Amino acid sequence: MLKKKLLQSAAVLAIGALALTGCTNKNSTADSGSGDSGKTTVAFVPKLQGIPYFEAMNAGGQQAAEDLGIEWLYQGPTTADAAAQADIVRSLIQQKVDALIVAPNDPDSMAPLLKQAQEAGIKVATADTDAPNSVRQVFVNQTTEENHGKALSESLMKAMGGTGEFAIVSCSETAANLNAYIEVIKKDVAANYPQGKLVDLVYAGEDQAKAAAMATDLMNAHPNLKGIVGLCSAAAPGVAQAVKDAGKIGQVFTVGGGTPMAMAPYLKDGSSSASVLWDVQNLGYLTAWTGKELADDKTLEPAFDVDDKIKGVTFDAESKIELLGPPLVFTKDNVQQFKY
Repeated sequence: MLKKKLLQSAAVLAIGALALTGCTNKNSTADSGSGDSGKTTVAFVPKLQGIPYFEAMNAGGQQAAEDLGIEWLYQGPTTADAAAQADIVRSLIQQKVDALIVAPNDPDSMAPLLKQAQEAGIKVATADTDAPNSVRQVFVNQTTEENHGKALSESLMKAMGGTGEFAIVSCSETAANLNAYIEVIKKDVAANYPQGKLVDLVYAGEDQAKAAAMATDLMNAHPNLKGIVGLCSAAAPGVAQAVKDAGKIGQVFTVGGGTPMAMAPYLKDGSSSASVLWDVQNLGYLTAWTGKELADDKTLEPAFDVDDKIKGVTFDAESKIELLGPPLVFTKDNVQQFKY
């Protein structure tokens, strides 16, 4: 009988402990915008994770989290899929993060989710890629579309001698920034390089192997092709690899938007002439910093320095665009200075 009573008492205590644990977990996660740590939580959802570009942004965000005392959440789809990205955003809304920042694969379909997040009391922003027709409070922009597109077209035309046929391998058909770059390239070539001619535009998603295959197809379809733009960080090394594999280094010139370490071997062997980008780690740091500013209800100044590495950031209150700065052009001469 005594043994039976002891067992019953132990069961009651165990149930009580489980109930208490359940309440504690609920209060520290689902009911709190600051996660398990009690810190301000800034979540960033890239177009996809696992590629060098967004991993570099993540490294910058992690450094900011350490410096600023915030919790940095980084989660994206494993393919550049708008529906998969939307599922992650919904999950973060349920977690009640303090600030939610997205690089949308499809800006229009992301807009309703950002509104839903805002209605849940979450500060919302975009980074790297904008959703201009959404309720986002800030777009953390790497550089102006005009400056970036012009740097790409000038780099390609310089390599091509200002003449000849070229093609563009882009990534997502719906990415606002990439489409804006394409329009700038078209206009700049038409205005300043009348002997340059865009003959094809294709989309490879965020897939380096697919970009390489498409570049190969483009060279076969256009025997006089003299240049290829690999517009995003996956396409840039892909098109360079295709030129290398085809034995056309010095005949077909490529430029793109690849990260320095990914592009270094191609810049060195000449299969890529230039990579136009920016300091991606700084962009990630600025993204995390901005998330904290939003969560703290702070107003961004028209011009400011974040720290001794990120200086001259500007913010336009009308467009709500925060600008990191001018693009960087990586070549065989300077690429080794950058370790991401």
